[in-house]
Amino acid sequence: MSQQDQDSIARVEHDGGTDPGARPAVGSVGVVIGIPEPMASELRGWRASFGDPLAAVIPPHITLITTTPVHDWDEATDHVRSVARQQAPFTLAMCGTGSFRPVSPVVYLGIRDGFNDCVELHRKLQSGPLERELEFDFHPHVTVAHDVSDASMDSAESKLAGYEAAFLVSSMGLYEHDATGVWKLREELAFGAESAGEG
Repeated sequence: MSQQDQDSIARVEHDGGTDPGARPAVGSVGVVIGIPEPMASELRGWRASFGDPLAAVIPPHITLITTTPVHDWDEATDHVRSVARQQAPFTLAMCGTGSFRPVSPVVYLGIRDGFNDCVELHRKLQSGPLERELEFDFHPHVTVAHDVSDASMDSAESKLAGYEAAFLVSSMGLYEHDATGVWKLREELAFGAESAGEG
């Protein structure tokens, strides 16, 4: 993910969920895998072509943790850093399309290689200080159309059905979701190494 994308502040779609903790939240956290260039620009262009206004403000990504309440930022950050240190880089291959319709108006690129790695990362991240119950089972994906017309959804699902691309995942981004509904990158955490933000 480019520095411009990392520094961007964007309103994003998110899944629902409940928080089992009793302490008041001081904010919310999100953890994502950014899609690198040139794939990111290509997918952003496709998303815009389907009439999705979020294409301009949301860099293509795979969500690992979405909008999870945080009761202690230091504790949550240490937890995410620990997971990153224990994770080895892996290859992720995007292949074909799918949809969450009619439950949710989303068309996405599926994950072939790296699917289980993403699921395991999610399991490790959504534990300890970030543990909570989710409304839906975790399904790693890259959104290419969200909340647009049925015709545009159909077009996205059809036109990208043959899409294939792969890249090496070697880090994940830790984001803060503030009270106004925007995301800010706090740290980009390299796998198998100490975060640059820990010094």
